[in-house]
Amino acid sequence: MNPPPADVASPVEDVQGDGRWMSLHEYHVSLTREREPDVLFVGDSLIQQLGQYEVWQEMFVGFHSLNFGIGGDCTHHLLWRLENGELENIEPKVIVLMVGTNNHGHTAEEVTKGIEAVAQLIITKQPQAHVIVLGIPPRGQKPNKLREKMTAINDALRGSLPKLGRVEFLDSTKEFVHSDGLIDPSDMYDFLHLTNKGYRKLCEPLFVRLGELLHKD
Repeated sequence: MNPPPADVASPVEDVQGDGRWMSLHEYHVSLTREREPDVLFVGDSLIQQLGQYEVWQEMFVGFHSLNFGIGGDCTHHLLWRLENGELENIEPKVIVLMVGTNNHGHTAEEVTKGIEAVAQLIITKQPQAHVIVLGIPPRGQKPNKLREKMTAINDALRGSLPKLGRVEFLDSTKEFVHSDGLIDPSDMYDFLHLTNKGYRKLCEPLFVRLGELLHKD
């Protein structure tokens, strides 16, 4: 069975029957009525889990940040969430986006289009915001086809995103692969999700860039 198009909004199918994904989405929507974030993070588990580590407290809480990550999300799932309330009621100065690692049924070109569609939607709904798209980290302990796919997506985004306007591509993913091609479990405990040390590598350039943007504003 083919997945929905990567650049067309569609919600997660509740195959487990517990409604968790929709409940999280509705919780995020409720937060837009209660908070006034300067920085909004959107994406999949790599964004969601960031909020559970020391790095979040050290680097991003001071920027009045909100985290709207949901584990397992693909580009089309995030598109649906952002079209259905998660960008309402708030006017963040910066929106940080990372998504795409879960789009297993799509080609690199399709995932790139999906990420571009998310960025374009953010620009349309939040014209005051500066958008930072983070490069998708590599995955797997050893070189593999998925890593090659992520590299192809990142390379394409590096060229296409700046053409959209107030969007920039920030890629600090090369820090994770050593000269022998291996990823260290001290950076990625399951060779996909990041440890606090791994998040520090990923987020230090972002922390610096957010400081520049928010200070300028």
